[in-house]
Amino acid sequence: MTQVSTPTDGGPAPAETEDAIEASGRLFAAVSSAVRGKDDVVRLGIVALLAGGHLLVEDLPGTGKTLLAKSLAAALGGRFGRVQCTPDLLPTDITGTSVFSPADGSWTFRPGPLFANVLLVDEINRASPRTQAALLEPMEEHQVTVDGLTHPLPDPFFCVATQNPHGQIGTFPLPESQLDRFALVVSMGLPDRSAEREILTGRGGNDVYAELSPVVDPARVAAAIATVHHVYCAPPLVEYVLDLAQATRVHPDLGVGASPRASVGLLQAARAHAIVAGRAHVTPDDVQAVVGPAFAHRISLGGGVDTRAGSAVVADIVARTPVPRP
Repeated sequence: MTQVSTPTDGGPAPAETEDAIEASGRLFAAVSSAVRGKDDVVRLGIVALLAGGHLLVEDLPGTGKTLLAKSLAAALGGRFGRVQCTPDLLPTDITGTSVFSPADGSWTFRPGPLFANVLLVDEINRASPRTQAALLEPMEEHQVTVDGLTHPLPDPFFCVATQNPHGQIGTFPLPESQLDRFALVVSMGLPDRSAEREILTGRGGNDVYAELSPVVDPARVAAAIATVHHVYCAPPLVEYVLDLAQATRVHPDLGVGASPRASVGLLQAARAHAIVAGRAHVTPDDVQAVVGPAFAHRISLGGGVDTRAGSAVVADIVARTPVPRP
């Protein structure tokens, strides 16, 4: 069993913390065996899951975005849904629809791929804005309303969306309201030569993914998510989160800074990062590890949202903001 480091004045129950840390370690080992050379991205994917949020992965085609999502789903087990976005995709293709039965004159709801523990929305920015909007309620409230009836989604519900860079043919940029539903946004980048060699020789990539089996179950992940909510964060670190959020609101290069929802998301992601790091309390390193992926898509420069430029601004803010002493 994992040895747990705890503060002297608070934190979740040790047994629950140990189980959450062990579950996160199992997920990391499984996913990183397929997604080679991207340990930081895999770690952030698990952080988004345990924070109870959703993950957006953006980069050029062929860099492993879909592999990351599928590997997370395979390691988690439970129900897996996939949506391949195209311009003609309809909202009901995601949510499901009501079907009329002439035999008894009744309507029966047939759920779509949305009703899953892990939902992969592949190339989300190729779907029309109307179809993108169908994900707003499910991602925020973990439910979907069809024909006036509300249907709860499975617990946990984790959406992993991928998108190609803006400006490519046939893409529709995600609006700010849609981007705000994602806890973290990450970029895959290219693997180094060693990792790419492992992919070419069958020691990573799709060859390993095909052999992945669940290492946890949805109930255990749901319990770990509940544990993350109680991970101890000292008052000076809460002030540190507030300082970072406030700095985005007064930064001269930003038109729109981080919202209170972004601050909440940052604190939750920092708590989840502490669990992934094997601790029952938050440190400044946890906050700094996730503030870029948590804020970059929720701040707006003069020309709108640009996660790459936003990450650079957030890095500048982190460098200028005093770190609380232990």
